[in-house]
Amino acid sequence: MNRTSLFLIALSALLPACAALPLSPRPSPTPDAKALQGMIREAQGDSGAHDPTILKEGSIYYRFSTGHNIPISCSPDLVNWTHCGSVFLAKPGWLLKAVPGVADLWAPDVAFINGKYYLYYAASTFGSNLSAIGLVTSPTLDPKSPDYSWSDLGPVLQSTFKDNFNAIDPNIVVEAPGKLWLAYGSYWSGIKLRRLDPETGLLPAGDSEVFSIASRLQPPYAVEGAFILPHKGEYFLFVSFDQCCNGVNSTYKIMVGRSKVISGPYLDRDGKPLAAGGGSLVLDGDAHWRGPGHNSVLTDGDKLYLVYHAYDATAAGTPKLRVEEIVWDGQGWPQSPSYLLRSSAK
Repeated sequence: MNRTSLFLIALSALLPACAALPLSPRPSPTPDAKALQGMIREAQGDSGAHDPTILKEGSIYYRFSTGHNIPISCSPDLVNWTHCGSVFLAKPGWLLKAVPGVADLWAPDVAFINGKYYLYYAASTFGSNLSAIGLVTSPTLDPKSPDYSWSDLGPVLQSTFKDNFNAIDPNIVVEAPGKLWLAYGSYWSGIKLRRLDPETGLLPAGDSEVFSIASRLQPPYAVEGAFILPHKGEYFLFVSFDQCCNGVNSTYKIMVGRSKVISGPYLDRDGKPLAAGGGSLVLDGDAHWRGPGHNSVLTDGDKLYLVYHAYDATAAGTPKLRVEEIVWDGQGWPQSPSYLLRSSAK
């Protein structure tokens, strides 16, 4: 028997074993520049926004953001926006007592639960952890509806100067029917997660368990703006690193980690826990759009949109709404079309 025959016999013996080996997933092809550009919705009209979140009711998109009494803007297409009201006519009395000197209300987050809309928001003053997260509900988002009315349910969570956390930047997470969570936190000891009572939307009696899910280990401990996205059996924790609210000098950037369990641990692409300072970059600033951050995610049918603000360097650093469809890579990580466009141009 010659050497060629011996080689073929040996190879045929190996083939069944090789066929049984698991195959690595093929990387998803990155869309071309034209397709990526088409995934970005360039906001027009009432485009100014800080800490935006968007929810759709019927054929209209409603945007809530930081500002006086929580401004609301409406759009039929995620591009053309008009101001259409505010959540509060006046701040609740309990809020003025809890946080003296409060001006704008911050970082609203909205979800449809138990047949009505739950809106969580934060009240604080800059650089302080004397803060509160409040809750209001409405049967509809449509200000033209006769049923439209926001009911104040009071405080959900508060922090004081004695605490090592800051009760701001709420994110309501619907893990499953009857399973609600609240993510929150800014600077100090980082991002926290607690269960909520699914019937009331408030903290449940007798359950004080707090999960620490993200932090920065070095001063000034700059992490905030959490948003948890359940997606295909995993949970993706988006956070913002570094400094917001400084116009063109803002250094905000959007980071992400993921976990099989909502309470963590959340790991970045390198396997580093977000609770130990980890985080994988989704989007940082460029010459035009500085300090992108405090994102949320809009689920619209089978599409997921990254919703965030960035400071427009061509408009004196005005914070503006940015909306772009999320791209998923071959390893199941979320990516920003604008970041991919920038990277491909280098």
